[in-house]
Amino acid sequence: MNDNSSNHDQLERLARRRAGAKMGWYIHATVYVLVNLFLVLLATSRGQDWAMYPLLGWGLGLLIHGAVVFFVAPGGSLYDRLLERERKAMRGGDRR
Repeated sequence: MNDNSSNHDQLERLARRRAGAKMGWYIHATVYVLVNLFLVLLATSRGQDWAMYPLLGWGLGLLIHGAVVFFVAPGGSLYDRLLERERKAMRGGDRR
């Protein structure tokens, strides 16, 4: 197997992993909205306000999940910027 084919295979694996991670987040967000909509309707129909607690707690988890998927994980924008900075530093092009 030549380097070009190996690089293509690695990129394909990364692309599939990134797409899977993003799809996982979209599913998580959809379930969050549907379940919390039900909880809010249930609580308000009984004149209660307890639904805000799972909404906020789970919302924080969803926010962290999204930050990891879209910014921190390999292929995320923050990860890509840091990786490029390290590549430049290793080539001697950036002495920060």
